Amino acid sequence: MLEKYKETAEFISHIIGETPDFAIVLGSGLGKLQYEVEAIHILDYKEIPNFPQTTVVGHGGKLIYGILEGKKVLMMSGRFHYYEGHSIETVTFPFRVFHLLGIKNLILSNACGGVNPNFKVADIMIVTDHINMLPEHPLRGGNIDEFGPRFVDMSEPYNRKMITLAKSIAAEEHIDVKEGVYVALSGPTFETPAEYGMIKAIGGDAVGMSTVPEVIVAKHQGMDCFCLSIITDLGGPDIAFAVSHEEVLEAANKAMPNVIKLVKGLVKNY
Repeated sequence: MLEKYKETAEFISHIIGETPDFAIVLGSGLGKLQYEVEAIHILDYKEIPNFPQTTVVGHGGKLIYGILEGKKVLMMSGRFHYYEGHSIETVTFPFRVFHLLGIKNLILSNACGGVNPNFKVADIMIVTDHINMLPEHPLRGGNIDEFGPRFVDMSEPYNRKMITLAKSIAAEEHIDVKEGVYVALSGPTFETPAEYGMIKAIGGDAVGMSTVPEVIVAKHQGMDCFCLSIITDLGGPDIAFAVSHEEVLEAANKAMPNVIKLVKGLVKNY
C-alpha cells in the first residue's frame, strides 16, 4: 500500500505543484461548500491513480484544489464509507496521501443523528471527542513508521485551538453551535430507538457512519483535526419516527450557510 500512497501523492503533487494549507472533507449534503473555493484544479476521483470511488448520493466524487479565504486548500467533495463495502484501509486512503503531500491541517464535516435532548434538526455540533464502535480499526496490522508511531496518543483527537477559534467565529456571526461527542457505527441502517438510547448511555451526543477512522489516521500522522457535524435527525428510546437519506440531505442543506461561515472563518484565521 505504501507504494500506492506514494504513486497517488506524486500524481496530485505534480498537478498542484505546492503544499496545501488545509485538507477539507465534505460529508453528506455539504457539497455546496466547494463553490466557495476559487478552484485551480478539479480532478474526478476516477482520474486519480489508486483513488477509491464514492457510491453515495450527496457525495460528489471530486478532488478540488484552490484558494479559500487566501489559503491553499485541497477539498474532497465526497468521502468513502465502510458500509459501501470498502475496507477501512480504502476508507482512509486519501488521508495517507494528504500526509505525503505535506498537509498539516484537516477539517471534516458530516451528517449525523442526534441523541442529546438539547439538540434539534439542522443544529451544528462541534465535535470535541469521539467513540469508535466500528468493527475494524484503521491502524490494525503492521505499522508504517514513515507515517507515525505504533501506539498513538488520542488525548486530543480534535484540536482545542481550532475548537476555541470556531466557537469565537460562531459568536461573532451569531451562530448557535453545540458541542459534543460523536459515535461511529458502521451503518448503513439508521439506528433503532434502542441503539440511539445506547449511544446516549455510553456518553455520545450524536452518531454517524464516518469521520472517526479518518481522524485516527490523521492523528497517527500528527495532523491537527477539526470536525463539524450537522444534526440531520433525532432518535432515542422514546422517539421512533422514520428518517430517510433525502431528509438527511434536506437538513444538511438548511445548515449549509452557517457551515460555510464557520469553515471560511476557521481557514482564514487558523
